[in-house]
Amino acid sequence: MHFLLGPATVAPAIPLYRQFEKVRRSALAILVNLLAGSITAAASAVAIGWLLGASKDALIAMAPKSVTAPVAMGITEQLGGLPSLTAVLVIITGIIGAMLGPKILNLLGIKDWAARGLAIGTASHGIGTARAMQVNETAGAFAGLAMGLNALATALLLPLVWGLVFGV
Repeated sequence: MHFLLGPATVAPAIPLYRQFEKVRRSALAILVNLLAGSITAAASAVAIGWLLGASKDALIAMAPKSVTAPVAMGITEQLGGLPSLTAVLVIITGIIGAMLGPKILNLLGIKDWAARGLAIGTASHGIGTARAMQVNETAGAFAGLAMGLNALATALLLPLVWGLVFGV
């Protein structure tokens, strides 16, 4: 398994390298998307869970659901939640995002492949990124970038915000 993870991790770098100039020109839009998407993903999951009466452990497990599994599980563990529940939620989020993301983007009339990739990569991490790469190289490149940056942003910001809001 480890033998296959190396190439799978590096594979998104090739399309991203080909799109470097577009990424450079879109840096501000990427940053805005990343922050808005990361905050929305965590806040909406926690809000819905809270409204449905979820326990504190479940709320913690829901917050990083849009981040790739190893990072999400680490965040949940750091906050005192249930990493195994987070793993399940991450997988479900990725599958739903890969299945419904393109349809929702079509309904919204979003045609730009970079924007579509950023949205899918931010919301549905590796599974969504794999789907974006199947559809279009530009979408795949931007999805891979968004997936990585969202993991970094969420790992840095979620524990800080969680501590400020919930006093952990």
